[in-house]
Amino acid sequence: MPRLTYVYEDGSRRTVEVATATNLMKAALAHQVPGIIGECGGAATCGTCHVYVAHSTEQFAPPSPDEEDMLEWTASERAANSRLSCQLTLTRADAELVVHVPSKQV
Repeated sequence: MPRLTYVYEDGSRRTVEVATATNLMKAALAHQVPGIIGECGGAATCGTCHVYVAHSTEQFAPPSPDEEDMLEWTASERAANSRLSCQLTLTRADAELVVHVPSKQV
């Protein structure tokens, strides 16, 4: 199963295991991970699932135009490694990913 680690500003971490092909936002909501809200349910229209990917984002498709637009309106500052977690899906059973959760989503 893929392993996802959500890291907070204070350095604390929350690691969860999820089924393959689950997006990061749904994984966070299913495991009640604080800091990921996902108001739009994964439609890339709210920006409340914004994360900073700790390592290369090359394993994922580039952001769609809709995701690019929404990343301009996130509550926390956009960075080069900013992504909407609803648009990131781990497809390998052995995948491990670390993302940093911004201090605010709304």
